[in-house]
Amino acid sequence: MNKLLHLRPLWMLILYIIVDTLCIGMGMGVPFFCILFGFIVGWLIANAITLTVVDVAQVFQKVLKYSILTSAFTLLGMIILWVPFARYLFDPTMDLANTGIPMILYEPQASFIGWIVLMVLISPFLQLLTTLFGAYLALIVWIKKVPHDQKAV
Repeated sequence: MNKLLHLRPLWMLILYIIVDTLCIGMGMGVPFFCILFGFIVGWLIANAITLTVVDVAQVFQKVLKYSILTSAFTLLGMIILWVPFARYLFDPTMDLANTGIPMILYEPQASFIGWIVLMVLISPFLQLLTTLFGAYLALIVWIKKVPHDQKAV
């Protein structure tokens, strides 16, 4: 784990992209594993940042920036994967009830729209929340370790 924290940011990003893509594939397009992976990523982001930065405000800014960056990659993956299916909404011959998408609402068209919104917008936002939660827990541990005279509020 210590080697992972001391990687250069570009290598960390490349490693994240590979693992996040695998998580998307494991969920067969449903980013459930990406959301769970966000917790681990948040923990690692916070621990990697606190190795070099001591100022609390800067740590919070970088954690937020990197968390948004990771969720943006998942958002991009979901756009590439799910937005092409939106063309089915405009095809009158398409039977939306038999596409394999869960009928979460009463009408097939409404369920299809809800599923696309859930996959493209809500899931990356949930990943952002779990990433921030993991980072928050790591920062609680870090703040207890930092001497009080080094903390800048």
